[in-house]
Order: sequence, then structure tokens, then C-alpha cells
Amino acid sequence: MPPSPSKSPAPPGSPGTASRRESLPALALRVVYGSWTWLVFLVVALVTLLLLLVLPGIDRRRHVTGVAARFILKLAGVPLAVTGMERLPPGQCMVVANHSSYIDAIVVKAVLPERFAYVVKREMASVPLAGLLLERIGTEFVERFDRHKGGLDARRVLRSATSGQPLLFFPEGTFEPEPGLLRFRIGAFASAARARCPVVPCAIRGTRDILPSPRFFPRPGRVEFEVLEPLHPDPALPPERAAAVLRDAARAAILARVGEPDAATEEPAREDAAGERVG
Repeated sequence: MPPSPSKSPAPPGSPGTASRRESLPALALRVVYGSWTWLVFLVVALVTLLLLLVLPGIDRRRHVTGVAARFILKLAGVPLAVTGMERLPPGQCMVVANHSSYIDAIVVKAVLPERFAYVVKREMASVPLAGLLLERIGTEFVERFDRHKGGLDARRVLRSATSGQPLLFFPEGTFEPEPGLLRFRIGAFASAARARCPVVPCAIRGTRDILPSPRFFPRPGRVEFEVLEPLHPDPALPPERAAAVLRDAARAAILARVGEPDAATEEPAREDAAGERVG
């Protein structure tokens, strides 16, 4: 049998060569844009942190961080479309949003009024600069792995909710590289059920496209933030059941609007006293 002909290099004008040529400029543009965005973030974050160290009053500090978040998105060229803000109750409530990227925190800070406080995992308190910034704006840190400390933190969050402090949760607790809405943890909804305050689901779209995990350089993109209809705990149900109903309803509302598949695992996750998944 005659030997099979060897593959010859693609001619200069072939589509394969063109795509390889185009990949280098595209990569260069991504690096340039990503470097600029990181520079903007670091400079604005450092200036903001310096202001937070000297500014009195938590409301002033939260206002400054909101302005800084909007400034970062503007300088990075990220359009932010917000809808449904009229649905946000003027008083006590708990906002829950899907979590798909590190920039979700910047987006919610740019959108929500300064009266809201974050509820985040305690590991964030030890992150350089970020931990101090979060502490200065009154963030509630919740322990995930120590059941005793987690229970104390959960009770502290409940006291904040009962006293009228509006709170923001990312009930998935984390995010994965693949698109999909993860299972919701019960902690936020348990606090809402016991405090008898409404839960406001919010859908964030576009942040995963801009900075998916584990990508380092962000890409240009558009972000949409949609406030959905508030959900109220059923006073006729015991708090544990009311919390589960709130969780399922909030997750269904967000899943219908977020534009990503259902990525909840088949088996329910084991949760600690603070409503965080363990194991």
C-alpha cells in the first residue's frame, strides 16, 4: 500500500492560520483590559480603606463603599442595569442573591442602599485588606466549621435581624466554575422566619461571564441586577418549616430568572448550627 500523505502546513491564507493569528491580539486585549481592571480595583479599594479607617459613623462608611463600588464598575466599563428596586421594602428585610463570581459583592454594594449589612463566612475576616474593609462597614461574620462558634454567630445575626438591621446573604455560600445555581443553605431563612421579616430574592446575571472561576483576568461584559417579589414567612408554620418554605420559594424565584441551570446536588447537604454546609 502506498504511504498515506503527510499533512502539509496550512497555507498562509487558510482559516486555521487566521484563527491562530487572531488569538494573539485577543489574548493581548484580555490581558490589557484585565490589568487595567485590577489596577482600578486595587487603587479604589486602597483609597476606600484609608477613608474607612478615619471616617466616623457606619452609615458614612457604607455610603463611601457604595460610591467606590459604582466607581469601580464605571472605570472598568461594566454597564450595570438594575430593575425592580421598587420591590425592596423600606424597612427590615433580608436580601438573598445568587453567587457566581468574586465581583458579585461589588455589584450588590453598588446597588443596595447603605442600610444593608453583609453576612459572610468568617474566613473572609482573615483576608488582607478585605477583612478590615468588611469589618469597618459592619459585616456579620459567621463561623462555618466550629458548631459552638457557629451557633453563637447565628444567634448574633438573629439579634441583628430582630433589631431591624437589613441583611444581605449569598445563600449558596460559594460558587463553582461551571454555571448553575447551587443548593441554598438554610441560615438566612431561619433568621428571617424567626424575625418574621420578608425575604427579597435577587437575580444577578453576567458576573460569571466577566470573571468566572478560576480565571484571573476579567473580561468586558454587562451585569444585570433584578429585585424579585418579596416573600413573607408564614406565621402559621413553626419557624423551622417556615424557613424551609422561604428557602425553596426564594431559590425557585431566582432559578427562574438567573439564566443558569439547576446545579443542586441530589442529597441534601449537612448543615451546622449557623446554617452553613459542612463536610
